[in-house]
Amino acid sequence: MRKDERLDVQSTAAVPDEWFEWDDKEGRSAEAVSRPSLSYWKDAWRRLRSNKLAMLGLVFLVLLALLAIFGPIFSPYDVNQQDRPNQYQAPSSEHWFGTDSAGRDVFTRTWYGARISLFVGFMAALLDVTIGIIYGGICGYKGGRTDNIMMRIIEILYGLPYLLVVILLLVVLGPSLGTIILALTVTGWVGMARIVRGQVMQVKNYEFVLASQSFGAKTWRIIRKNLLPNSMGPIIVQMTLTVPSAIFAEAFLSFIGLGIQAPHASWGVMANDSLGAILSGYWWTLFFPAFFISFTMFAFNVLGDGLQDALDPKLRK
Repeated sequence: MRKDERLDVQSTAAVPDEWFEWDDKEGRSAEAVSRPSLSYWKDAWRRLRSNKLAMLGLVFLVLLALLAIFGPIFSPYDVNQQDRPNQYQAPSSEHWFGTDSAGRDVFTRTWYGARISLFVGFMAALLDVTIGIIYGGICGYKGGRTDNIMMRIIEILYGLPYLLVVILLLVVLGPSLGTIILALTVTGWVGMARIVRGQVMQVKNYEFVLASQSFGAKTWRIIRKNLLPNSMGPIIVQMTLTVPSAIFAEAFLSFIGLGIQAPHASWGVMANDSLGAILSGYWWTLFFPAFFISFTMFAFNVLGDGLQDALDPKLRK
């Protein structure tokens, strides 16, 4: 380097930074951060909120749960309070949903039925998730011969007629709330186990799982800390689709007399009691339980579809 070049470098280095300013404002704004980074769950919630139909289903389910909890508390009528002179009263300010053949308030019985239906649905889904996560996690992580044997058991259970197994158990054990939940769980966890197995088989080859294995982490710790948190999206979606199936199964079994027994309130029992009344023009006795069965299943399904899109990492922007 020549002497004059060294002088130019020294003179340039001595120039203070305050003498310089941005000349390209567009270039500066292009380098600015447009929005703060979002975590996976925050971004999923943002995308779920943009789905109007899924949010409608979520709002309906929240209101349904609140009314199931607090609705009968504010009602002046008992769930099994019979009043024969007031039978088949049309909906009015005194009886918002009318009365049934025994003069019982349909509004109060509807929310007691919601309690039973939601309890059966969530308990069956919770048991399906628990058994499916344990069984499918072991299948997917162990692989090999263990996976082959356990999957053959799943295929046998999957081939059994679901409704036939449920009816046989109810006939043998007798109809009750616990028996219904047990019957719905016997083969209901099979679909969850297959989904968990597929997710675990995909995630177990990631680098962070191999790093945990190299450090000597135990199988249960790897499944609990590494595999399951990265598989929660499909599990949550499957759970939202399991709940309406269990609710419909409980209503159907109660409707044919194998589920909740009268005089206990259940949407299926109420629908069964109203079969003769609907032919006489007392439409409200069937309309309200049928409406809430249908709309609850619709709400869970649209919420499940919305969660499937929101939790899909491929659609993340």
